[in-house]
Amino acid sequence: MTRRLGRSGVLGATLLGLLVALAVVGPLLAADPYLTDYPGKLAAPSPAHPLGTDSAGRDVAARLATGARVTLASAGAVWTVAVAAGIGLGALGGFAGAPVQALIARAVDLALALPQVLVALALAGALGPGLRNLIVAMSATAWAPTARLATAYVRGGQLRPDVTAARMAGASSWVALARHVLPGACARVVVVATLGLSQVILSLAGLSFLGLGVSPPTAEWGQMVSQGRSDLLTAPWVVLAPAAAIVVAVAATSLAGDALRSWVDGDRR
Repeated sequence: MTRRLGRSGVLGATLLGLLVALAVVGPLLAADPYLTDYPGKLAAPSPAHPLGTDSAGRDVAARLATGARVTLASAGAVWTVAVAAGIGLGALGGFAGAPVQALIARAVDLALALPQVLVALALAGALGPGLRNLIVAMSATAWAPTARLATAYVRGGQLRPDVTAARMAGASSWVALARHVLPGACARVVVVATLGLSQVILSLAGLSFLGLGVSPPTAEWGQMVSQGRSDLLTAPWVVLAPAAAIVVAVAATSLAGDALRSWVDGDRR
């Protein structure tokens, strides 16, 4: 695995594993992330509070772990929608009739023409704050790149020798699609969606920073940065901890996605 993924891939996978462990195990081991202690607010990092406390005296480390669960789960939900919609629409766009193909192509073109962040910002503002609405807003355009890739791959797969042979053997178009085309399309869609996961995490954090994500006092990385920015000069750890977590998550998904792309494409550098 090390030889195939390369050092960057191993680093990305390791960082992702640590983040997932933080999201799964961290909240079980950390203190109560919502327990306030105003006399102890903005306390510097110490053995009792490894990352200090915020303006309400809440443990930053505990909120960071809980925020990891919220942030990564939200990004994972958007990623799942992108993969599922991309594969489903790609299969329809590649094998369905001309009217359906044209409809899907126009929908993809429209979604790609609109800036994803602006669409998400508009939808999140219209739907109102909330994690569910934020996921819906982010998913509104996240499916378009994967759908275009899957459609192109499925269309090209119709001319492959193995697909032609399957049809000559009596297999229907949809059977040939499921057995010979979709596995390769799924692999490439997963790669593209993984490469875009870093942008999803950044967008989710940015929208939460603007107040369109979870409602206080729920811990989320973008919201933690927003709430702590007024104390940046006096208690920088309140902002630096969630900001560093966002940077690590973006770097990890970018490295893992690039390594996965190289692996799928047969690159063994």
